[in-house]
Amino acid sequence: MGLAFGTVLGLAGAFGGFVAFGLVLFLGLAGFVAGRAMEGELDLGAMFSRRSV
Repeated sequence: MGLAFGTVLGLAGAFGGFVAFGLVLFLGLAGFVAGRAMEGELDLGAMFSRRSV
């Protein structure tokens, strides 16, 4: 999976420039976090709560 993501980032950077590279990177990370949250491996409520533990 990392190889595929790296290839897509490389192609976006080569053909689309820095803005395309940044957009692909941001959307990839957002998708990764959303997938982890949906699988139950990441608790977003605990991550974004203002309360100190």
